[in-house]
Amino acid sequence: MAEKNSISFENLLGDLKNQIYHPVYLLHGEESYFIDAVSDYIEQHVLSDLEKEFNQTIAYGKDSNVLTLMSYAKRFPMMANYQVLIVKEAQDLDKIEDFLPYVEHPLTSTILVLCYKYGKLDKRKGLYKAIEKHGVAFESAKLYDNKVPDWINDYLRQRKYAITPKAAALLTEFLGADLGKIVNEIQKLLINIPAGSEINEAYVEKNIGISKDFNVFELQKALAMKNVVKANQIILYFAANPRENPLVKVIPILFSYFSKVLLYHYLPDKSRNSVAAALSINPFFVSDYQQAAKSFPVGKTITIISYLREYDLKAKGVDNISASDGELMKELIFKILH
Repeated sequence: MAEKNSISFENLLGDLKNQIYHPVYLLHGEESYFIDAVSDYIEQHVLSDLEKEFNQTIAYGKDSNVLTLMSYAKRFPMMANYQVLIVKEAQDLDKIEDFLPYVEHPLTSTILVLCYKYGKLDKRKGLYKAIEKHGVAFESAKLYDNKVPDWINDYLRQRKYAITPKAAALLTEFLGADLGKIVNEIQKLLINIPAGSEINEAYVEKNIGISKDFNVFELQKALAMKNVVKANQIILYFAANPRENPLVKVIPILFSYFSKVLLYHYLPDKSRNSVAAALSINPFFVSDYQQAAKSFPVGKTITIISYLREYDLKAKGVDNISASDGELMKELIFKILH
């Protein structure tokens, strides 16, 4: 039987939708989106609007103390089966371990939710072990960048939409792994799209402000094809729009790309599905890596990765007194292509 603290986001939300409640929830970890999604569901759905007036309390860690919160938790509900106490930003609480006596003997009519963001409660401490025993400890982990497109696909499928692999990759490239930001942008996209529709890259480019022809995704393709003219057009656009395309954002994407190109070189099985699995990419993109590997042999790929490390430091001011992002980008792309 799986431990409670290993519960997945989907199973946790499923239990709540089936009205399976626990007296204490610890929602902790680096990814705030899942923490917010669970606490928002509890806040919105456990009690009716009338019950909330007397039985729901929202507190914030920096404005609260544990003794006062425990006194709230020990109250019995009025004209309801439960009272809900949600502590947001619980990481800001002073002496959170002082919750231990309450958590060891919690009221079953209280649902205490501790939202502990941007870090984890120490699993070696008594409080964590008590929560694990008497309630649910859910760890909200950051997704790796290569898992984000699949997450976007699943998120949309649950809402009866589809998205092309390139559109999902474009969203990830532009927004990073910040799921909260991604969801906000997706919700804007869906306003005028009927359920059952497929979102393609043209729609993403049009509605999220991504340039159709001048983005990192297109830069990677230009580099793979050794299309010098196209690559230079893109970096000139980047240089003219530095706020939208800072070098410190571009380099990690290129570093990830060329790291996968290097890995591709050493794969014993270069069949489409094997490459997709090894590189954690959609099979749709395998041909891009095949082309890049033709353009950049192993030695050159290793040299490019060293260039990317060098220019990442320069973009952050190391051994760079006055060169702008645009100037550094031009130098970097020239070295990659020649």
